[in-house]
Amino acid sequence: MIEWSDVDIAVRDAVREFVDKEVRPHLDELESGDMEPYPIVRKLFATFGIGEMARESLNKRLDRLRAGTESKSGGRGGGMFGDGGSAGMGFVVISELCRVSMGLVTGMGVSLGLTVPTIQSRGTLAQQERWLPDLVTYDKIGAWAITEPDSGSDAFGGMKSYVVRDGEDYILNGQKTFITNGPDADVVVVYAKLDEGDGADKRDRKVLTFVLDRGMEGFVQAKPFRKMGIHSSRTGELFFNNVRLGRDRLLGETEENKSGDGRDSARSSFAAERIGVVSMALGVIEECLRLCTDYAKTRTLWGKEIGQFQLIQLKLANMEVARMNVRNMLFRVIECGQAGTQISLAEASAMKYYCSQAATDVAMEAIQLFGGNGYMTEYRVEQLARDAKSLMIYAGSNEVQITHVAKGLLSQ
Repeated sequence: MIEWSDVDIAVRDAVREFVDKEVRPHLDELESGDMEPYPIVRKLFATFGIGEMARESLNKRLDRLRAGTESKSGGRGGGMFGDGGSAGMGFVVISELCRVSMGLVTGMGVSLGLTVPTIQSRGTLAQQERWLPDLVTYDKIGAWAITEPDSGSDAFGGMKSYVVRDGEDYILNGQKTFITNGPDADVVVVYAKLDEGDGADKRDRKVLTFVLDRGMEGFVQAKPFRKMGIHSSRTGELFFNNVRLGRDRLLGETEENKSGDGRDSARSSFAAERIGVVSMALGVIEECLRLCTDYAKTRTLWGKEIGQFQLIQLKLANMEVARMNVRNMLFRVIECGQAGTQISLAEASAMKYYCSQAATDVAMEAIQLFGGNGYMTEYRVEQLARDAKSLMIYAGSNEVQITHVAKGLLSQ
C-alpha cells in the first residue's frame, strides 16, 4: 500500500492554488463557451514548467532514436505527464482539475494522452519530429478520431470511413463524430479502413492510421456540439471529402506497421483512456464530499445542523467509502507504473466501470443532500453531476466495460 508522497502533496497544494485563482473565477465563461479552455491549460503548463519538461523529455527521446539506441516503436510512454516514476504527480494534477472543470482534463487528456502516444508509438522518426514538438507542449491541440455515427462501441466493425490507394497516395472519405477537440484541433490522428476493391468483408478490412493537419483540402471540422456536461471540453464532427494523404501521413509510413494493425494501436489507447477515468472520478468524488461536508455543517433544519441526521450521515459515509475505493484503485495504477507492469484491458475496464459509476452516484447524492440548492447552478454540485455522468459513456460505455471484464475472466 502506498500513500501520496510529500512531493505529490506539494504539487496538489500548488495546483489547487492555481485552480482557485485561474479556473474557479472563470467557470461560468467556460461552461457557457464564452472562454476557450486551451489558454488556461497553457498557463498551467507555463506556471509549473510542464511544457518545458515535456520538450526536454521529447528531445532526449528523439536523440536516442537518431542514435539508434531506442526502437522506433519504443512504447507509449507514461501518458500525459511522463514516466511511471512521476505518474502520481500527473494524477494529482488531473484530480485537482476535475474537482472544478472536468472538461479541461478531457481536452488535455485526448491531446496528450491519446494523440501524442499514438504518434510516438507508431510514427517514424521523421513523423515524430514533425508533429510531436508542438503537441507535447500544448502549443498545438491534438484530436484522436475513431468514433463514427454508426460505430461507437463497435468501433472497428462498424467503421465506414475508408481510404483507397491512388498511386503512392491515399484518398480518405468518411465522417467521425463525438471527437474531443475536434472543432479546434491542429493535428488529428484518424483511423480508417483500407478499401482494396477486392470484395472483402468490410468488417474485417485492415485499419490504417493517418495524421491530418488543420486546413487540408477536403477536411472539415464542424462547430462544437451542445452537450449535457463537460462544457469546457469542445466536441464536434469531422468530415473527409476526398482528402489526399501522402505516405508520409500514414503512421509508420507502411501498411505493415511492426506494432500491428491500427486496431492494436487503438486498443492500447483504450486501456490508457480507461485508466485515466480513475483519477478523474477521484476529483469529482473529493469535491462532492468537500462541498457536502461543509454544507452539512452549516445548513440547519428544525433547529439542527443537517449533519446530525442519520440519513445525511449515511450519504456522507457512502461518499467516503467511494473515495477510499477509487483512491486505492488509483494507487494500484501508480504502483504498476512504478514497477513497469502493464495493466490489462480487462482490469482497466473494471476500474473504469466501477469508478465512473461511483463518481456519478456520489454526485447525484450530493444534489440530493443539497436539496433545492443542489439543483441550482451556483452551488456547483449540479455541474459535477453532469460532468460525472459523461464518465459512464466516455472511453467506452459501461456496458462495454462489463463485456471486457467478463471476457478477461473467462479467458483465464
